[in-house]
Amino acid sequence: AMALVRSLGSLLCLCALRVPAGPGAAARGPDVASYRERVRAMFYHAYEHYLESAFPYDELRPLTCDGHDTWGSFSLTLIDALDTLLILGNVTEFQRVVTVLQEGVDFDIDVNASVFETNIRVVGGLLSAHLLSKKAGVEVEVGWPCSGPLLRMAEEAARKLLPAFQTPTGMPYGTVNLLHGVNPGETPVTCTAGIGTFIVEFATLSHLTGDPVFEDVARKALKALWKNRSDIGLVGNHIDVVTAKWVAQDAGIGAGVDSYFEYLVKGAILLQDKELMSMFLEYNKAIKNYTKFDDWYLWVQMYKGTVSMPVFQSLEAYWPGLQSLIGDVDNAMRTFLNYYTVWKQFGGLPEFYNIPQGYTVDKREGYPLRPELIESAMYLYRATRDPILLELGRDAVESIEKISKVDCGFATIKDLRDHRLDNRMESFFLAETVKYLYLLFDPDNFIHNDGSDFDVVITPYGECILNAGGYIFNTEAHPIDPAALHCCRKRKEEQWEVEDLMREFYSLQKNKKFPLKQTSDCGEGECAKDPRDASLGGKKRNSKKSSHSLLSCPSQSFNSKLAVLGQVFLDNT
Repeated sequence: AMALVRSLGSLLCLCALRVPAGPGAAARGPDVASYRERVRAMFYHAYEHYLESAFPYDELRPLTCDGHDTWGSFSLTLIDALDTLLILGNVTEFQRVVTVLQEGVDFDIDVNASVFETNIRVVGGLLSAHLLSKKAGVEVEVGWPCSGPLLRMAEEAARKLLPAFQTPTGMPYGTVNLLHGVNPGETPVTCTAGIGTFIVEFATLSHLTGDPVFEDVARKALKALWKNRSDIGLVGNHIDVVTAKWVAQDAGIGAGVDSYFEYLVKGAILLQDKELMSMFLEYNKAIKNYTKFDDWYLWVQMYKGTVSMPVFQSLEAYWPGLQSLIGDVDNAMRTFLNYYTVWKQFGGLPEFYNIPQGYTVDKREGYPLRPELIESAMYLYRATRDPILLELGRDAVESIEKISKVDCGFATIKDLRDHRLDNRMESFFLAETVKYLYLLFDPDNFIHNDGSDFDVVITPYGECILNAGGYIFNTEAHPIDPAALHCCRKRKEEQWEVEDLMREFYSLQKNKKFPLKQTSDCGEGECAKDPRDASLGGKKRNSKKSSHSLLSCPSQSFNSKLAVLGQVFLDNT
């Protein structure tokens, strides 16, 4: 593990050198520190008005200064904003909100909830906050990160979603009642993203709790989509989860499909899983062959490959960031620049943009303060340091403040042509948009850790390393520490090598071949015969000074790709 951590540092240098921005480029870009503070002010303007006017409802209505429930009555904005508080450095409010959520959120309610949205916003937000709790100064319980109140809340919420997966195909229904399960007569038609966007959260849950059911259902759903792809390698937009018949046969990278592709890549990195990456790379070939035109991506018929909609959707703007994760930075930058021209045309990304006509699509002219283009800019800036990416961040701050800011927060832009506003501030504004903007302008944030600092934590299963960087963002921008997945569950292929050595050592001692002698360095209870008997705790270490044994990390069988700062490096390059 220490060798891996050290290797990260050298790989990080490669990231910055991949697409040189030229001498003095940074000086020509926006004032990073100034914009970082403006983003911080944006967050608190929205967050404080949510607390004052909307809590405990899910979301703020900024034009009327009140709140409403949108996705299930979970105080959703509070959950979604929690890890953003820590990224901005506010540990005091993080700690307060953790207590509020424990006391006030109840999932035993008679509410019909979106399976997809509850997973990415609630389960993802709680998991991320759980894994960041110790860093935020929360007094964690014995056994953390393998136990804890936020982890139990995330598990409870996820269990409420499991009945949706009880279908003949393993693909879930789109809606579930949190008290009664799937309603009789519930439509079996679900969008592709609503089926394939669970592996990050559910696999994390399985690894932390030891219950494989979450990862199992997420994998089964992913494989069902893969099995039902067309002969030319594409998936459609909506499918019947009972019969596996495609209801909407438009294939593309945007709305209804987007995070399925995202989670194949992020799941592969998080779990070091060759099969998931192989699936994505096969899809990527078909996407390039049938949907890509001049660095734009169109919508096509999934069986024939003929163009069905020559439009760019704002939700597609995540794609350059995803391309950067597989190392395809040059193509990512070209597509990003196409999307950036649309932003500059309107001061935001309309939901639909007709590419041949170069204008908005009727009734799709709005911009609900989505994060996707900013997300891609953040990833690509980590990989290239190209100042044009900071310019997008600057333009986003200026546009949102000028058009969307109102007395009680930031309002959805109903029409980018005349800047009319809508009375809604989606929780993803604080979870994603502000977070990615802040990270774009904060190169020294702990999220960007290059592996030089980390924590060593003792769990019932041995030592593990946390907070070394390499965070995987779920599709709601909740960061998951991939190292945590190795802390709480022993698997046959991931035995702690030190345990094997200890067993051998004590076997020799028992047979009088190697007498045991307790040294004076051991205090009471410190010389346990098994690492799992050690007292629980953890202390901060620095990799440059640490003499931490190489044997205390689990082996990782999948090492053909290593994701660092928005790129995946191949072993053979």
